[in-house]
Amino acid sequence: MPSPPRSRAGPGPLAGVVVADFSRVLAGPYATMLLADMGATVVKVERPDGGDDTRSWGPPWSDGLSTYFQAVNRNKRSVACDLSAPADRRAALELCGRADVVVENFRAGTMDRLGLGPADVLRANPRIVYCSITGFGSGAGADLPGYDILLQAVGGLMSITGEAGGEPTKVGVAVVDVVAGLHALAGILAALRHRDATGQGQHLQVNLLTSLLSGLVNQVSAYLNAGTVPRALGNRHPSIAPYEVVRAKDRPLVLAVGNDRQFAALCDELGAGHLAADPRFASNAGRVEHREALVALLNEVLATAAADQWVPRLAARGVPCGTVNGIDEAVELAARLGLEPVVAVRDDRGRVSRQARHPIWFSATPASYRLAPPAWDQVQRIEDVVALLPPPDPDG
Repeated sequence: MPSPPRSRAGPGPLAGVVVADFSRVLAGPYATMLLADMGATVVKVERPDGGDDTRSWGPPWSDGLSTYFQAVNRNKRSVACDLSAPADRRAALELCGRADVVVENFRAGTMDRLGLGPADVLRANPRIVYCSITGFGSGAGADLPGYDILLQAVGGLMSITGEAGGEPTKVGVAVVDVVAGLHALAGILAALRHRDATGQGQHLQVNLLTSLLSGLVNQVSAYLNAGTVPRALGNRHPSIAPYEVVRAKDRPLVLAVGNDRQFAALCDELGAGHLAADPRFASNAGRVEHREALVALLNEVLATAAADQWVPRLAARGVPCGTVNGIDEAVELAARLGLEPVVAVRDDRGRVSRQARHPIWFSATPASYRLAPPAWDQVQRIEDVVALLPPPDPDG
């Protein structure tokens, strides 16, 4: 398979789309950054007393900027706007009137009280795609705070993460926010397609709780269709074996054996072909049932050689496996595979921020990296930026 093409500066598939981004922290900013990578003009609206909360989330810092903020705010122009001030609210409404997309993640009802809610904006701009991201929806859960660890707890994710019988454990990144941001992105793109076909805008609502439940896929299905309430199994899979961390001589590695053919190849390469013929392990269901015995036998063999010896041998036989890498090793792996995982993004003052690349390769309209995340001293007045945007097209 050829390496994906190198990204280059270009208009992108969303060139000409203007996004008014009232979101902060992670879910909304992640969605709007991906839109910006695709060529959209994103105007990030920040409060004037310090901006996005994540500007102060550190350490670590890089050139005085929070690395958290840098992760999801490239390709944006930031403006300071006090939405409690009438003049700034009017400027914000004008921004929405010139935009194609509005994204906000205030508590439900906040934008309505400010005169910037979906009804207000759609009245002023009937073609707008207005996306609201909340923690628990706009109904009975409207007042609940949408922090990721809270969602991982009440949404069931922590109950299936961690060692069996141990303390519930959160995932090591704010994965609920990321999933919700991706759902918001998908909804926005679909709504833009509808808008371009019909001229009709609409209000999208994405909430973190149902985003998480959707993202729990097979675990939710186990409960809904079989009445099985999943529990934490550590690194083990509830329905597949061996699909977990095992031990080589020097370090752990992961086996992800998804079918009988892969299991036979694993056993053959380990010099333990008799395990594939053992009635306990001949089928996946049997391997799940007798997992403890199976993994103990595999670990005995794997302990005779280092992980870096086993991985290439097993991979050559088509057995999914790999070492448990740190983030540094993961980035290096992607680079060795020709995936160009890191991009250097400059701002208009020459400051460079190293970023994880956009995750999609477009053969005709590649993502572009035009601006590093804006430092606080680069934040502009909202009136100045709105004045540079094209006026709304009365003909659509």
